[in-house]
Amino acid sequence: METIDILGYRISAAGLEGDVVAAKGALSGTQALPFFVACANPHSLMVAASDSKFREALSSADLLLPDGAGILLAARMLGVTLRERVAGMEFFLRLSARLNADCGARYFFLGSEEPVLAAINQRIAGEFPNISVAGSYSPPFISSFTPEDNAEMLRRINESGATVLWVGMTAPKQEKWILENRRQLKVRVIGAIGAVFDFYSGRKGRAPKWLRDLGLEWLPRLIREPIRLARRNFISAPAFLLSVLRQRFLGNS
Repeated sequence: METIDILGYRISAAGLEGDVVAAKGALSGTQALPFFVACANPHSLMVAASDSKFREALSSADLLLPDGAGILLAARMLGVTLRERVAGMEFFLRLSARLNADCGARYFFLGSEEPVLAAINQRIAGEFPNISVAGSYSPPFISSFTPEDNAEMLRRINESGATVLWVGMTAPKQEKWILENRRQLKVRVIGAIGAVFDFYSGRKGRAPKWLRDLGLEWLPRLIREPIRLARRNFISAPAFLLSVLRQRFLGNS
C-alpha cells in the first residue's frame, strides 16, 4: 500500500477509496492473520510514545488510517503527499456501502453498551440489508479483562461466523486487545474504530460537515467534554507538532 512515514508509523496515503479497496480485498485474501485496521491521530501517536504495547499495536496494523486534521498538517510539514483525511466513520460507512453493494458480509460488534449495540444493529439492517450482524457483545467495563472474560469474547466472535469484527472499546484498550488476540480470531478483517460506535448509533452527534472540512471536528467535542478532552487538545497536539518538527529537521521518527 501507498504509505507515508510520520513519527515512524506507516500511515496510509491511499485515500478513502484505496483504503476501502485494501480492506475489502482482505475478505477474500490469503493472509495468515486478520487484516487489522487502526486509526492514527496526534493524540494516539503521543500516547503510544510512552506505551510500548500501544506502539506495537499501531505498528502492526495493516492499514493505519490518517484520522485527524493534525495528520494532514504533519504531512505538509514533512513535505509528503497525503490526499485526504480518512476518519474512522467515513471508512466504516464506505466499506459497508461497498460490501452491501457487492458481496455482503457478516459483522460482529464488540464494545460499548447494549443499547448502543442494539441501535447499531437496527441501523445496519435498514441501511445495509446485505450485511448481516452475526453478533454483538458488550464486555465488562473494567480496566483489564480476566482470562474468563477474554475467553468468552473470543468464543462469541469465533462461533458467530463473522467475517468482519468492529471493536469499539476506545484507544488504546481496543488496539492492545486486538494485538493480544489477533492470532486467535477467526475473522478476516478487524477494525478498531472507537467513537464510531457512538456516532453510528446516534448516541453522540458528529460535528457538521463544514467544521469537519475545516479540520475542526474536535471543537464541538471539546466544548461538550472539556475536562476529558483537554489533554488531547492542549497537551498531545502541541507535543505531536514538536515531534513532527524534530522529524523534519533532525530526521528523528
